[in-house]
Amino acid sequence: MALGLRALNRFAGSELVDRIGARHTSERVVRVAAHRGFQAAGTVGRTFAKRSGGGSASRLKPARPASGLFDLTPTDEQEMIQSAAREFAATELRPAAEAADAAAATPEGLLAKSTEIGTTMLGVPEEAGGAVEERSAVTSVLLAEALAHGDLGLAFAVLAPAAVSTALGLWGDADQQATYLPEFVGEDVPTAALAVQEPRPLFDPFALRTTAARDGEDYVLSGVKSLVPHVGSAELFVVAADLNDRPALFLVESKSAGVLTEPEPAMGLRAAASGRLVLEDVRVPASALLGGGDPDVYAEAIRLGRIAWAALATGTAQAALDHVIPYVNEREAFGEPVSHRQGVAFTVSNMAIDLESLRLTTYRAASRADMGKTFAREAALARQLTAAKGMEIGSQAVQMLGGAGYVKDHPVERWYRDLRAAGVMEGALLV
Repeated sequence: MALGLRALNRFAGSELVDRIGARHTSERVVRVAAHRGFQAAGTVGRTFAKRSGGGSASRLKPARPASGLFDLTPTDEQEMIQSAAREFAATELRPAAEAADAAAATPEGLLAKSTEIGTTMLGVPEEAGGAVEERSAVTSVLLAEALAHGDLGLAFAVLAPAAVSTALGLWGDADQQATYLPEFVGEDVPTAALAVQEPRPLFDPFALRTTAARDGEDYVLSGVKSLVPHVGSAELFVVAADLNDRPALFLVESKSAGVLTEPEPAMGLRAAASGRLVLEDVRVPASALLGGGDPDVYAEAIRLGRIAWAALATGTAQAALDHVIPYVNEREAFGEPVSHRQGVAFTVSNMAIDLESLRLTTYRAASRADMGKTFAREAALARQLTAAKGMEIGSQAVQMLGGAGYVKDHPVERWYRDLRAAGVMEGALLV
């Protein structure tokens, strides 16, 4: 790429260009070539081949009806999953977080290690090799919260493929499940991502600029997605696109012609190696349409994604609070701990209050989703608290450490950047 651009620049700067009247054309060629130089073709990974299928799709069983009591006590199975996730977050995510954030890259082998705690199996029906019999958004929330206590950016990276397996488990037909789900329950899980976000201010996930048009037996997708995790290495994407003025989800393999990627440095979530996914007239078969193009399916995906981001924000906000409390108790000023000052004590108390409101709202939204009740309002409340209170908890954590909170000696500055991102992200995750 460097040699090619060097040659083009040399040609564009030569006198011959002016003699033949090709100055404008040559400058345009260099400009386009430079832009293309930072794009990469989609990853040519495994071939997804149908292994079995026919008949009806597999689905997780609905959660058992509630007893009418407000009980947040996790089941034995949930406690086991949560405990494993906490240990993984403490031993694998937290130690690797600083370097991953600086490098804007997920550590090699981390996704493979995460399969040990079944991150991609929770949304897969047991008939298809999944880990559980019943659907449980609450279990996924507990898992996400525990992982984010280690680091939000790396938790995002670890859970990104699970969003695709969950989408296939919830809305995939028999052929789609037979083609893709077996890959998500083995040891070599494919890198995958759910691409909804688009690069524009005040993005509305229900007003997409990425389009899908029917052409014979295929669909043709065009548009740009932003902040897509693992964009340079993903083998499979679930892409949100406008189909006949209604949003829909499509399965797109990265090796498809017209799939390009671009780097997109961001303020937060850097450890997930996110970037732009460029779709230039990407042709996919009609069978790539997920959920039959039902707008209710897409709306449910957005709401489940908002709950997932609220869960990640809860875990990282808890990490921030856990870091701040011992700091203000041990840091002394004027002969006493700074926590003895009312301004500090009240701020830490407010952080804890806001955190509990975010946690309970998130749990309630996930619980209603499990019971088959409407949860649009609860998901919207969780989203609002994630955007407002999550960011505020991160900001206050930096403030409580004073100058130390602004530098990278403490992780609170990274958590603050990640919590800001959690409040603006759409899609990319599901519970």
